[in-house]
Amino acid sequence: MTATQETILILGATGKTGRRITQRLKAAGQPVREGSRAANPPFDWEDQTTWNAALEGIHAVYIAYQPDLAVPGALETVQAFTDLAVKSGVSKLVLLSGRGEVEAEQAERVIQNSGVDWTILRASWFSQNFSEAHFLEPVLQGELALPVGNIAEPFVDAEDIAEIAVEALTKPGHSSQLYELTGPRALTFAEAVNEIARETQRDIRFVAVPPQAYRQALEQEQLPAQLIDLVLYLFTTVLDGRNTPIADGVQRALGRPARDFTDYVRRTAVTGGWGGES
Repeated sequence: MTATQETILILGATGKTGRRITQRLKAAGQPVREGSRAANPPFDWEDQTTWNAALEGIHAVYIAYQPDLAVPGALETVQAFTDLAVKSGVSKLVLLSGRGEVEAEQAERVIQNSGVDWTILRASWFSQNFSEAHFLEPVLQGELALPVGNIAEPFVDAEDIAEIAVEALTKPGHSSQLYELTGPRALTFAEAVNEIARETQRDIRFVAVPPQAYRQALEQEQLPAQLIDLVLYLFTTVLDGRNTPIADGVQRALGRPARDFTDYVRRTAVTGGWGGES
């Protein structure tokens, strides 16, 4: 197999979904080019001079935009990358999108109007946010405080997203498909934390806090202002109940039910990443 027409570019290759997709493709013997600033050649969303080399000889691309499709300028950047990808000979685009985000839906239309084959993965919040991202440290400390109330979210397992992405990148049957990806049930953040506490036999609490108090806490951590604005937007706008309904995207794409949050908790607890007992 040559790397000239069959190689797949995975953007965000070190992220929660990109890492899993890369691992699956490599295990299947599929040539993969990892798209990240540390890769060779490097890829940087903020440096368009890195794009040509990353796209050279690429057949398909998994697009995971960092930090989020909701940030200012993301739409224009995705449009510019898509135009260059098509010009470079890419014939398949798979976009990771965000459920309930107007800006993400605008980016979806860019991909849909690209003139090449496409698949959209419109995902709810990841289960793995509790173990691989910004929720991990508070969970380890025993208290997760967030500016969200009694709103249920059908957390989706990143393993499901990765499995669908690999199918869409390598096999027919997913052309022009928009898959809305959720878990099989919706949980409030308090319920999700309780499941983790029960499985690890640790005392972990969830506390709802006012948005302004959360903003002040992030400012004290000296996080970038743009990142703080993004986080508050996601909590106060996207998590307003609009995403609570369950979707059937995993079933449609894979022919099986979505992985349950409890399954994720049990798998993760066994690794010891949350401490306590599994």
